[in-house]
Amino acid sequence: MIKIAIYGKGGIGKSTMTSNLAAAFAYLGKRVIQIGCDPKADSTINLLGGRPLQPVMDYLREKDEDPESIDQIAKEGYGGILCIETGGPTPGLGCAGRGIIATFSLLEDLRLFETYRPDVVLYDVLGDVVCGGFAAPIREGYAQKVLIVTSGEKMALYAANNICTAVRNFEDRSYARVEGIILNSRNVEGESRKVEEFAASKGLPIVARIPRSDDIIRFEDQGKTVIEGDPELEVSKCFLALARGLIEQEEKTR
Repeated sequence: MIKIAIYGKGGIGKSTMTSNLAAAFAYLGKRVIQIGCDPKADSTINLLGGRPLQPVMDYLREKDEDPESIDQIAKEGYGGILCIETGGPTPGLGCAGRGIIATFSLLEDLRLFETYRPDVVLYDVLGDVVCGGFAAPIREGYAQKVLIVTSGEKMALYAANNICTAVRNFEDRSYARVEGIILNSRNVEGESRKVEEFAASKGLPIVARIPRSDDIIRFEDQGKTVIEGDPELEVSKCFLALARGLIEQEEKTR
């Protein structure tokens, strides 16, 4: 099973990257789960035709009881991708990180992975904060690998550096390790050079370069990923190439 946590600064496009990568895996015939670990709960919206999914934390607040089955807190989207959103506390009250921990515990109780038997699990995680809750996908052994989304913008690289540091603090415990960088282009001056220098300083490869594309925005307006919209587009081929590379890498390690 491929288990990847995708981190990045808020607003850097990590949810777009994650949902398009999930769609690419599904297009290639893989059984995929995507878990949004951001209080905004918008990670999976473009896999679900633009329809938001009720977050787990909202369900628990409304029902005041645990769900009895996965289908009460999840929906299948494009390509059969099972979509789950952790959500967070009532704004201004409580800790969003605890929402992630509570959701993961619930998914274990419901035997999500044993029941659904996915080939790929993707966690979309906010990277501005690396507290216990937001570190859960790497700290508790859920994910095996981390991909960091960044552009050449200063604050995006600053967040990427913090994420690298946080993940490497757990490496000696056999938790997830940083696999590489996804360059989500913003067309800032010297962007490729800046990201290449950052990646080199961390000893990491740039595993994908996603060009700035109006097609991404066009299909998001329709509630779709570019993979669903048109898999023959150049930007779609970038996501498909990344998915194929990760599959090949997983097969080599078996």
